[in-house]
Amino acid sequence: MALPLYLVGLSHKTAPVEVRERAALDPAVALPAALARLGKGVVLSTCNRTELYGVGDPGKARDLLLERGVEPRHLYLKEGVEALRHLFRVAAGLDSLVVGEAQILGQVREALFLARKHGATESLLEKAFQSAVALGKRARSETGIGAGAVSVAYAALDLALAVFGDLSGLAVAVLGAGEMAELFLTHLKAHGVGRVLVVNRTEERARGLADRFGGEAYPLSALAQVLGQADLVVASAAANRYLVGPEDLPRRPKPLFLIDIALPRNIDPRVGRLPHAYLYNLDDLKRVVEKNVEARRGEVPKVEALVEKAIADYLEWYAGHRVREAIKALEERIFREVAQEFPQGDPALWYKEAGRRAHPWILALKLGSRKLLQGAPCPRECPLLAFRPPRP
Repeated sequence: MALPLYLVGLSHKTAPVEVRERAALDPAVALPAALARLGKGVVLSTCNRTELYGVGDPGKARDLLLERGVEPRHLYLKEGVEALRHLFRVAAGLDSLVVGEAQILGQVREALFLARKHGATESLLEKAFQSAVALGKRARSETGIGAGAVSVAYAALDLALAVFGDLSGLAVAVLGAGEMAELFLTHLKAHGVGRVLVVNRTEERARGLADRFGGEAYPLSALAQVLGQADLVVASAAANRYLVGPEDLPRRPKPLFLIDIALPRNIDPRVGRLPHAYLYNLDDLKRVVEKNVEARRGEVPKVEALVEKAIADYLEWYAGHRVREAIKALEERIFREVAQEFPQGDPALWYKEAGRRAHPWILALKLGSRKLLQGAPCPRECPLLAFRPPRP
């Protein structure tokens, strides 16, 4: 019997940013609803991918994404070992926009946490995601796949450097005060910018981040004022609507450069049509990151080897898991049969007789010998007879 895992999803490799926006599942509402619909599953939803992992029939997962406006051509379906291999490659950073980026490992861990929170996991998914997290850690500690400051935030900085050449003296506005904003400001710190302006819906959070980097904090209501002062805007706020539209940008004597690394996007694409504005989004970063990952590409074969070893370990666990499940089902079935045969007997007798009858079947399975099964008493449709170890 094949490994019953499946994966249905889309990523930066199969869908443009506007499609990925429609597929994104926010953790407060859409994600719990998706998990409730799947019954058992884990949802990995990031700025570059939305992937639904489950056990059994992938039809519900596929329908869920199609109903969000995703076309079939944007989706991929992987089943069995291929679904497991994909998850492991994702956790190791091999399938990211920026190869080896570290943020995805935390996102895989968070996906498992949220599935647990909503009671949506089961043993195969639990083990798969636990193994993926462990593999991601090994990949970063045992290879150079994560060496160097390369991330989407770093790619945004690299794009800014390509545009301006030198950032010293410039006013840089950051929209949002989350992890991506903090990461961008960390990379920005060494480039001698003139001013850092942090804008956030919650001014207190903006102030906390601004204080760490010697910047100025503003509430979202002051966004128009900030846009009038900035030379460069990097947007990474969590929002379900555009925060910057064409009407928000004042006319300027010099152009404004905007880099939108949020998903859903923070900046209306029409802003890019203004004569005094230059807008870049996540898809534009693909052209920037290539030169930043060359040093990591030599590490990919090492990580791929770790992935294959992790797959082998999982399949070994799965074979044992199936044996344990089959033995449990066998023991329960034989116990029921014994209880029916000896209705006047006490439970101690039933357990003793059930154990005697089940023993040769269990021993035969553990030894891998079907010869021992000949003549052994077993209920019809014995679960041990159907057992086959999974193939890699």
